[in-house]
Amino acid sequence: MVLIETIIVAFSMFSAIPMPHIMWNEKNMKYSLCAFPLIGFVIGACLWGVYYISDALLLPEMVTGALLTIIPMLITGGIHMDGFADTSDALASHMDRDKKLEILKDPHIGSFAVIKICMYFVVYYALWCSIVQYDVYNAAVIMLSFVLSRCLSGAAVTAFPIAKDIGLAHTFADASVKGKARIVLIIETVIVIAVMCVLSPIGIAMSIAAIVVFIIYRVMSSVQFGGITGDLAGWFLSVCELMMLAAYLISVIYLV
Repeated sequence: MVLIETIIVAFSMFSAIPMPHIMWNEKNMKYSLCAFPLIGFVIGACLWGVYYISDALLLPEMVTGALLTIIPMLITGGIHMDGFADTSDALASHMDRDKKLEILKDPHIGSFAVIKICMYFVVYYALWCSIVQYDVYNAAVIMLSFVLSRCLSGAAVTAFPIAKDIGLAHTFADASVKGKARIVLIIETVIVIAVMCVLSPIGIAMSIAAIVVFIIYRVMSSVQFGGITGDLAGWFLSVCELMMLAAYLISVIYLV
């Protein structure tokens, strides 16, 4: 029962998928971050289904690319893109650490966030369209990439310094049994990377891309903000998935 509630908490917080209403408590929040990667499986499965249905229906490549672009946003409700936008505004301000943290809390969106979001989706859409055009959709590796980004994001919350005593990252970090949850998430990460690398050389390139972004995330969050926040976690997950998709396409064109 606690296991099911733990999964419900993770999906309730990090996805827009309707879930049964339950009371969040110490027991079902302890390992909710460990269930976070399951949302990646759902996203990957939906992408796989849409890709092959679109292929069977002979939909235009641009339509298929658009569907593949919006599905992750529909499933997550855009929660991570919201963090990407806030972080983009904070970084573009070039202000001191305290001011950057204030910008993260501001509910208004700035011009830099709008610009970065537009750039993000243009590149993301172009990558999906290119993958569809080359007809090189590897369902298993792509599905696991969405799992990997969430494994790393969860691990960061349990291992990296938290910048604020309030907020989403602090709530889940404080509720989790950090040592045990960190071990579980590290094990999940190692397993996912191992499977991706065994499945295809493309998986190796995507794993390297994810690890590089993870290191950048660690340095950037510490230097610019004094630790991570929920918004920074959203920034990481968004950038990580974009870079893994870019690594996927580059590998297909130049390496495989």
